[in-house]
Amino acid sequence: MPRVYLSLGSNLEPTRYLRAALDELRAQFGELSVSPAYRSKSVGFEGADFVNLAVGMDTDLSPEALNDWLHALEDRHGRRRDVPRFSDRTLDVDIVLYDDLVRQGEGHLDIPRKELRHAFVLKPIADIAPTLVHPLSGLTMAALWAAFPADSEPLVAEPL
Repeated sequence: MPRVYLSLGSNLEPTRYLRAALDELRAQFGELSVSPAYRSKSVGFEGADFVNLAVGMDTDLSPEALNDWLHALEDRHGRRRDVPRFSDRTLDVDIVLYDDLVRQGEGHLDIPRKELRHAFVLKPIADIAPTLVHPLSGLTMAALWAAFPADSEPLVAEPL
């Protein structure tokens, strides 16, 4: 089965919504690798701080089917789609990496996810999969994080 890495984030009641998402992911996909959670400033708009974490899991769903499932998960937890894309949200779940696949598609499917250039996505994945190789750059997550200008996007560990 393919190994998939997800980014989960919330800036509206993050503890509530991230815990609920993890519960549903475990119920659907079984064992998860879960990173520490980190608080960071919102990116792309003025809003409350986000709490983000990463999940590694195995799935037999295609990227498109998984993306649809994740959108339904967001919707079940109050994700609004009638507001600007960059705005406060209860839950944001994105496929960041899907084995070594490179693909774009409907529903903002973008693998590998371009947000890997941000600390709030890269650091949690580097925490749980430091030797994972980026399919385009050929660098490991640990190497990408080591080269990242961490002061430019400060992260603060956040207990869930």
